[in-house]
Amino acid sequence: MRWLTAFSALAASSVPFAHAVSSQAYTWKNVKIGGGGGFVPSIVFNPSQQGLAYARTDIGGAYKLNSDDTWTPLLDFVDNARWNYWGVDALATDPVDPDRLYLATGMYTNSWDPNNGQVLISTDQGQTFTPSPLPFKVGGNMPGRGMGERLAVDPNSNNVLFFGARSGNGLWKSTDYGQSWAKVSSLPDVGTYVPDPTDTSGYNSDKIGVSFVTFDSTSGSSGNATPRIFVGVATNTSSNLFMSNDAGSTWSALPGTNSSWMAHKGVLSPAEKALYISTSDGAGPYDGTLGAVYKYNITSGTMENITPVSGSNLYFGFGGLAVDLQNPGTVMVAALNCWWPDGQVFRSTDGGNTWTSLWDWASYPTMNRYYTYDDSLAPWLGPDGTADSIVTQIGWMMEALAIDPFDSNHWLYGTGATIYGGHDLLKWDTVRNVTLESLADGIEETSAQALLSPPTGPTLLSGVLDEEGFAHTNLDQAPSAEFAPATGTGVTGLDYAGNDPQTVVRVGNGDSTDGPQAAISNDAGNTWALDYGSPSGVSGGKVAISASGDTVLWSSSANGVQVSQYTNAFSVVSSLPAGAAIASDKKIDSIFYAGSGNQFYLSTDGGKTFTKQATLGTSSSTSTVIANPGVTGDVWVSTDTGLFHSINNGTSFSAVSGVSQAWSISFGAPASTGGYPALFAIADISGVVGYFRSDDAGTNWVQINDAAHGFGSASANVIAGDPRIYGRAYVGTNGRGIFYGDTAGAASSSTASSTSTRSTSASSSAHSSTVSSSASHTTSTSASSSSHSSSASSTSSTPSSTGALQTAYGQCGGQGWTGPTACVAGYTCTSTNPYYSQCVPT
Repeated sequence: MRWLTAFSALAASSVPFAHAVSSQAYTWKNVKIGGGGGFVPSIVFNPSQQGLAYARTDIGGAYKLNSDDTWTPLLDFVDNARWNYWGVDALATDPVDPDRLYLATGMYTNSWDPNNGQVLISTDQGQTFTPSPLPFKVGGNMPGRGMGERLAVDPNSNNVLFFGARSGNGLWKSTDYGQSWAKVSSLPDVGTYVPDPTDTSGYNSDKIGVSFVTFDSTSGSSGNATPRIFVGVATNTSSNLFMSNDAGSTWSALPGTNSSWMAHKGVLSPAEKALYISTSDGAGPYDGTLGAVYKYNITSGTMENITPVSGSNLYFGFGGLAVDLQNPGTVMVAALNCWWPDGQVFRSTDGGNTWTSLWDWASYPTMNRYYTYDDSLAPWLGPDGTADSIVTQIGWMMEALAIDPFDSNHWLYGTGATIYGGHDLLKWDTVRNVTLESLADGIEETSAQALLSPPTGPTLLSGVLDEEGFAHTNLDQAPSAEFAPATGTGVTGLDYAGNDPQTVVRVGNGDSTDGPQAAISNDAGNTWALDYGSPSGVSGGKVAISASGDTVLWSSSANGVQVSQYTNAFSVVSSLPAGAAIASDKKIDSIFYAGSGNQFYLSTDGGKTFTKQATLGTSSSTSTVIANPGVTGDVWVSTDTGLFHSINNGTSFSAVSGVSQAWSISFGAPASTGGYPALFAIADISGVVGYFRSDDAGTNWVQINDAAHGFGSASANVIAGDPRIYGRAYVGTNGRGIFYGDTAGAASSSTASSTSTRSTSASSSAHSSTVSSSASHTTSTSASSSSHSSSASSTSSTPSSTGALQTAYGQCGGQGWTGPTACVAGYTCTSTNPYYSQCVPT
C-alpha cells in the first residue's frame, strides 16, 4: 500500500486506519431487462431427460431452462479471479447420465485473457462445478463462437468426451468424465482459417480451430466407445469435414462439400442415419455471405446439397441447425447473417427435398410473414410492425437453433439480442402461422457501461452495449423501450445536473454515420433529444454535466476531452489528457474535476481549461472521479493504487488506508438524515477484491457481495448507490446484466469472506474444491423506501480567537478543528457531518 501524507487535522481524523473489513448480508436480484440483451450462440436439449435444456452465452455464462420457460443462471458465483468462466465456448449435456453437464470456458485466446481455459464439470445439472484445467486458452468471446458444439459426450460410453480446441491446438479426448485430457494427434487438419491475418491484436488473426464434434450413436453399443465420430474444422482451402470409424484413432475426409465454406454445425438424425451440415464462408457470428446445407447419408456414404435457396436469393451463410427426433426427416436451418429485410429460418419435412420459410415476398415491398410476433416479456425488442411491413423482428447472428426432442411443437433459437421460439411449431406445416415469442426471461446478458440512480425520476438509468440503455421505473419489470432517439450501439456515459436533477446527459458508441452521439433529457431520462453540438465520429467514453445543466464535458474514447455549453459545438479541452476521468461539481456550475495517471485537475471556468492540483500518489491510471452531491470540493478518486479523498477541490489528497486498488465508486443515501453519503466501491480492500460500502467516509467498510454473487471481472464493472434508499447498490457487470442489492441484515463483525479473492487477474491453476452456482434464489425484500436527505445544514459563523477568516471552500469546523470558523464574504460555514464543515457560497 502506498501513502500520501495527511494534509490537515481533518484528514487525519476523517481517514484513520481502516478497520478489518466486515460483511453484511444483501439480497441480490437482476434488474430485469428481460430480453437477454446479447448473443446466445447455442441452445442444447438433453436427449434423455424431458425438459432439460441449457443455453450458453459468449460473455454471460450459461443458463438452465425451467419448466415455465424462464432460465436460471448457473455461473453467478464467478468472481474476479475466475472472470473468464463467463465465456462459454462449448457445452455438453450427458445423454446417458443427464445430471452431468460440461462447459468449456475461457474468454479470449489472445492477450486480452492471460489465462488458459478449463472444462467445468457438474454432476448435479449445474448446481455446482469442479474445474478441470486445460493447457491452452479457450475463446468464448472470440470469432466463430457460434460454431459447434465443440464439446461432446460419447452416447454409448459417457466417460469419454471429445473437445475441439482453437488456435491450432486440435482435438482432445478425455476418458475419465473430463477430469483429464490428452491430444488426439491423428486428426488430419486442426483448422487453419483466420478471419483477418493482419489484425495485430490477435482477436481476428487467431485460428478458429475445430468447429464441431458429433458422435454417431447408431454406430455403437452401450458400454463401448462409439466408433463413428464426425468432426468439422475451420479450414477453407481444403477438406474440412472428417469421419472416424474407430473411435478417433484414424480419420478420413468426407467428400462432396464446397471446401471453401466451413461447417458450422453437424447434427445427427439417428432414424435417417444421416448427418446434416450447415456451412458458411465466414466463421461468424457477424460475417458470412454465402454457404450451403448438406445431408450426408451414412449408409451410402454420399453427400447431397440440400440448400433451401439459390441464385440471387442466396446472400448469406447458414448457422443454426436442428432436427426433430420425433419426426425423422424434419430439419430446420437458420440464415446466419440475413440482415435485410429480416432474418430467415427454413424448414423441411422431407429430409431437405423441399423447404418453406418463416417469411417470403408477396410483391416488394410487401412481405408474407408466417408468424405472429410476441415480445411482451421484453417490449423494447420490437419493432412491433404489421405482418407485411419491413421491420427486423426475426433476428440476426442466428447460430443457435433447437427442437425439443420430446415435444415437436417446442423450439428455440438464439440471436444477437435474445432467444425466440414458441410452443406451436407444427402449425408451420399446416396453417403457416406460428407464434414467435421472446423466451429469454431470466437471461440477462448485457454489458453495462454506465449506471445512474438520480435523486428524482426513474429509479435507475442504465447504459449498456449493443442496446442503447433504459429508464428503469420498476426494477423487476422489463422496460417498454430503449432510450430514443438512438445514438449508436450502446450508451457508455451518464450524468445528471446537481442543481437540476431532471437534466440528464448520455453519450454512446457509434461512428460518423450514426449522427450525434450525445443526448440530453429534461425529464430525468424518460425522453431525450439529440445534442446536435455533438460532432460526427466522436463517441464512447464518459460524460459530466455541470450543476445547472448548461455545460457538457465529454471524455470520449478516441477524440480526447471536449466541452460544449448551451448545446453549441463541442471544442477540444487541450489542458486535459485524452481518456481523463471526469466529474462535475453538483453545487457550483463552473467547477469540474478530472484525473489522469497520478494527476488531479480542476476547472473553475466551466470545463474550458483545467489546472493541475495535487498528485494521487504513485498511481498510473485513474478510474473514477466523484463529487459529494452536497458539498463543493469534497472529491473522491479511484486509481490503480488506491482510493483518494480531498476536501479542498483537490489541492491535497489523503489515501484511504487499506485500499490497494479501486475501480468504480459512487455515493448513495446516508445511513441517517444529514449524515455523510454512503460510499460504494469496487475495490481491493485489506487484500479482498469485492464490493463494499462505507457509511463513515471510508473509515470502516462492509463487504456487500457474497460467494453466490461474484459479479465477474471487477475492473470491467460499474457500481452506483441509490440516493433515495439507504444501502441499495446497483452493480453493472460485463456480461451478466445489472444487479440491485438491498441490505438483509446487520453487518457482521467477522473479517471479509474467505470466498472472495485478492487476485486482480484470473488464475489458471487447478481448483480442487467444488464451486457453487446460484441455481437457487432467495426472493429479494427491498430496504425501506423512505428518502434520506443528503443536503448539508448551515451553522453560524463565529470568528476564531485570532479573528482569522477561512478562505473559499476551506474547512471551518468539525470535531477537533481549531482553525477559523468564519468564512470570507460571500461564503457560509456549512456542516455536512460531525467531522467536517466547509465554506461554501452563500
